[in-house]
Amino acid sequence: MGFEQLAELRDRLRAEKEQVKAESAKPLKRKSAPQAKPRDKDPAVDAIWPLQKHFPLAFPVNPAPKVPLKEGIFKDAEQHLELLGLTREQLKLGISTWCRGARYWASMVEDAPRLDLTGQPAGIVTAAQAIHAKQQAARQRGQDRRNRAKAKAAVPAPAADTTAEQTAD
Repeated sequence: MGFEQLAELRDRLRAEKEQVKAESAKPLKRKSAPQAKPRDKDPAVDAIWPLQKHFPLAFPVNPAPKVPLKEGIFKDAEQHLELLGLTREQLKLGISTWCRGARYWASMVEDAPRLDLTGQPAGIVTAAQAIHAKQQAARQRGQDRRNRAKAKAAVPAPAADTTAEQTAD
C-alpha cells in the first residue's frame, strides 16, 4: 500500500468517525417497547403466571426448584378459575406444562412430599413415580440429543478447498 492510499484511507476513516459522532450527538428517539403479538405469546406461559402469582409455594418462580404437586391438584385449582382468570382448558395446559420437564422431574424423588396449592404436604412421591420421572428425564435427554444431531446433520458441510488439490497436479 502506497503513501497516497494510506492517506486516503486515513481521511476516509476520519470522515466516518465524525459522521458517527454527529449521529450520536443527535437526541435519541425512544422507541416504545414492542408489544408482543397475541400469536407470539405462549399460552402455557400465560396460564402458569397466574398460578405462580396466587400459589407461589406450589408453583415457585425459577431459579427456585420445582416441587412435586399433590395428585389431583388440577381439581383443587379448578375451584379457583375465577381468581386465576383462566379457563378450564388454560388451567389444564398450564399444569400439564408445569409438570413436564427436567426441573419438575428432578423434584420427583422417592419419599419427597407432594404439596397442595397452599404449600402444605399432601402425600409423598412413591418409588414407582420416582422411577417414572427418571425415565421421562432420560427420554427427554435422548430426544434432545437426537434433535441436536439432526440439526447438525442438516447444516451443509463447508465445501472442500480444491485449490490445493489443483496446484498439486
